[in-house]
Amino acid sequence: MKNVIRISVICLSFLWVLHTFSKNFMIDPQLKSFISRKEDILSNQFLWLLMIRIHITLAIISLIAGPLGIIKAVRIKSSHFHRWNGRIYILSIIFNFIPGIYVSFFATGGWLSTIGFLILNTLWLVTTILGYWYIKSLNIIKHRQWMIRSLFLSFANLTIYIIVLITNRLIGFSYEYSYTIAVWLCLIINLYIADFIINKKIFL
Repeated sequence: MKNVIRISVICLSFLWVLHTFSKNFMIDPQLKSFISRKEDILSNQFLWLLMIRIHITLAIISLIAGPLGIIKAVRIKSSHFHRWNGRIYILSIIFNFIPGIYVSFFATGGWLSTIGFLILNTLWLVTTILGYWYIKSLNIIKHRQWMIRSLFLSFANLTIYIIVLITNRLIGFSYEYSYTIAVWLCLIINLYIADFIINKKIFL
């Protein structure tokens, strides 16, 4: 069971990276589908495009480095690689904080979605910093626990996508309402899954 969960998390991350990269840099590099939902609220389209591209790029980096950091075999085989991979992961999230905060103010669903995203970005940064703090304090167990929480917050966009698909396409809620629900639910779901994995010692 543990191996199934480990493999599923790694495969899911890899597939979501491919989806995100192809959608935003190959299929729709001008992000027209994004902009079409925000034309009425964007005060500076150039700045928003710059920030969202930085945000997406750094999120992709975190979704590549993050799973590599929790694979036990990789960690055991090369502690040097693990440390450098961890630095890349941590920096990708730290540098993503400002772009993430900026694009939050233009979130679909209005101020409720904005508040949800502000909390999400703050938790993502805080869990990552705590993970770094604990490894510097040589508390390896706490380090791994907080990095797992950080990693699963990295999957927030995937969770939002799934929830919107269910609530908008299957249940029939409006896209804006579905999106607001998804932003808040992703916080609960992703942190619950992270703590489930921690308690079961799946990646520890």
